[in-house]
Amino acid sequence: MTQQDSIKLFEEKQVRTAWDEDKEEWYVSIIDVIEILTESDRPRKYWSDLKAKLKKEGSEVSEKIGQLKMKALDGWQLYLAWWTWECIQQYKQKRHMNTQAKCGN
Repeated sequence: MTQQDSIKLFEEKQVRTAWDEDKEEWYVSIIDVIEILTESDRPRKYWSDLKAKLKKEGSEVSEKIGQLKMKALDGWQLYLAWWTWECIQQYKQKRHMNTQAKCGN
């Protein structure tokens, strides 16, 4: 896989991304996305709990989790969990449906 790393801004927060030229697909750091969508102070803990829940439920989204070596905000290369944009959309949709169910809508 030929990969190009970059950092994008979303809602004024940094999101680590990687472009796979072979598959023509963006990969996005799950931790960064969770921090933005949930406004969690502990996105790694949130991700750990969510990953366990998704696997327990047999979620299709959990089967699409991967790891890529991406540049951390301090410049070091780390292996980070990633999703494609498709996975993020599935997560957002599922999260939205769960929020509506909890609110009684």
